[in-house]
Amino acid sequence: MKTGAPIIAQERATQDTKTSAKRRLADPRLAPWQRLVLDIISLNLGFLLAYWLRYHAGIGGEVTDDNYLALGEYLPIQLGLTVTLAAVYTATGLYSRKTKASLLEEVSSITSGSSFGMLLFLALVFLFRGLAYSRGLFLMAWVLIMSLLILSRICQRLYTAYQRSKGVGVKRVLVVGSGQLARAVMHVLSTEPGLGYSLVGFLEDGQQMNGGSSRFRSLGKLPEVEDALRTHDVDEIIVAVPSYPREFFSEIMEICEKNGVAFKMVPDLYELSLSSLNVDDLRGIPLIGAKEVSIQGFNLATKRVVDVMVAAFIMVILSPLWLLLALIIKLNSTGPVYFRQTRLGKGGKPFTAFKFRSMHEKAEAELVQLMDKNEANGPIFKIRNDPRITGVGKFLRRTSLDELPQLINVLKGEMSLIGPRPPIPSEVEQYEPWHLKRLDTAPGLTGLWQVSGRSELPFDEMVMLDIYYIENWSLGMDVKILLRTIPAVITGKGAY
Repeated sequence: MKTGAPIIAQERATQDTKTSAKRRLADPRLAPWQRLVLDIISLNLGFLLAYWLRYHAGIGGEVTDDNYLALGEYLPIQLGLTVTLAAVYTATGLYSRKTKASLLEEVSSITSGSSFGMLLFLALVFLFRGLAYSRGLFLMAWVLIMSLLILSRICQRLYTAYQRSKGVGVKRVLVVGSGQLARAVMHVLSTEPGLGYSLVGFLEDGQQMNGGSSRFRSLGKLPEVEDALRTHDVDEIIVAVPSYPREFFSEIMEICEKNGVAFKMVPDLYELSLSSLNVDDLRGIPLIGAKEVSIQGFNLATKRVVDVMVAAFIMVILSPLWLLLALIIKLNSTGPVYFRQTRLGKGGKPFTAFKFRSMHEKAEAELVQLMDKNEANGPIFKIRNDPRITGVGKFLRRTSLDELPQLINVLKGEMSLIGPRPPIPSEVEQYEPWHLKRLDTAPGLTGLWQVSGRSELPFDEMVMLDIYYIENWSLGMDVKILLRTIPAVITGKGAY
């Protein structure tokens, strides 16, 4: 009995671990068919609500007896609209599990899908049935259907976030590798909690990470992969080690299979695409070519028009705040209201950048004495408790309001609303050759790295995000970054 007790306890512990892992890996997201059913319920509810508002609440004008239609006469229309919208949503990939779309992307898909589906259905209805049905009802149905579907998505995401906060559906991931490719993977894993991953750390493969330091947790060397799996309760491995022999990957796959751990790898080709290569195909035949800057030609003209319109609008709306901040700065400390500094723009062209002064008047002269306290990685200078910053300056920096005057630079064409951070000449002198690619476009007030960690990110990761932005720009990406800037400014996370 005594010898059997430890065995029984061990079996129970093993069973508890398996149960815990199974619960942790359970996907808290609804299945595609469940989302489809919820959407069908939501769009029918929206249609019925629109009918009530039009015919019973009198929204859109009183309905005369001659124009009144009973709900039963709308049932074929309601059924047809349900089938049409469900088909459009399915065709546009709204129920795909392969991609983990953001809420903004889902809202965009719902809006565009609902609009296209409604227009298509209305064209068919009025083509074959004339104007017998209320156009006001369809307009209200369109708005209500989109609103209810978006509300449903928000509720689903809140539920998923709640479950993941309890550890359900969160995969513990170990990254194998410590080079540029591994850093890119770990950055995404650590800054996108909605993907359902928890980064436990990485194994070093001999490559240097930001000069030997990293904000990510090192769990040892590459040969210790099996010990790391067991010690840290890993659910999945992502191998991001380029140029290793095939036997290396086969060995890790065998270790993962033996320990019941999922295996994924990032192909070598992706590391090349991080910098200068573009991958295309010719009827299934892969083609590799030089990747071009996407912010040029028509894209550049579009971005410029948006910059001028939005910057002018913000300056008008925030002009009272602008004047108030200028007065507070003047009263708080001696010196000018604005801080002027030479920065490098597109192609390394120098320009004078404007900011609200957040430091005392002789701050530049004291910089040399503080260089040994630099907390930033790479050629930039940052310290959390900079003694040169004034009391008002701390608030300005935390909220990024010190950069408000750079809207002047945007209107002058020296900067953009969104883009890489404008560097000073001394920083660029320390750049590695691949860092210079971030000068291929105009610098911005905010950017991809600013909404992905701000000053908490190592310099190399900042540059990688800037290059990704330059090579993959779209107007939709700019909108997403602007929307993500708002909570980043409000929380002040990573700002100092």
